[in-house]
Amino acid sequence: MNYFILTYAFYMIISVALTVWVAKVLFKNGRVFLIDIFHGNNELADSVNKLLIVGFYLINVGYMCLALKETNAIGNLQVVVEVLSFKIGWIILILGGMHFLNLIVFYKLRNRAKRDERLKIRQ
Repeated sequence: MNYFILTYAFYMIISVALTVWVAKVLFKNGRVFLIDIFHGNNELADSVNKLLIVGFYLINVGYMCLALKETNAIGNLQVVVEVLSFKIGWIILILGGMHFLNLIVFYKLRNRAKRDERLKIRQ
């Protein structure tokens, strides 16, 4: 049995599934923040949201492709599980990091929008 192919197949299936799931959650829940940031402009918020998701997919799929190759020997199922846990662990850390980065960006954009709104009211 070729354990490399088995490892690659499971790695890609799990990584892509995780990326798609996180992207859907970010897309759905990020829309509310973007609408608020863009003062109710749904069309602009949706466009920015779609662009963010495309960037999210590009970064994650790019990393998955770069991390696919395994140079160490994979001689049994135990090593398959160990290699998968390492590679998928990195994918999960990257997804988590990108999630928090998105939250920080949304928070700062929202605060800036609220500050600008307060300044307009004062004038």
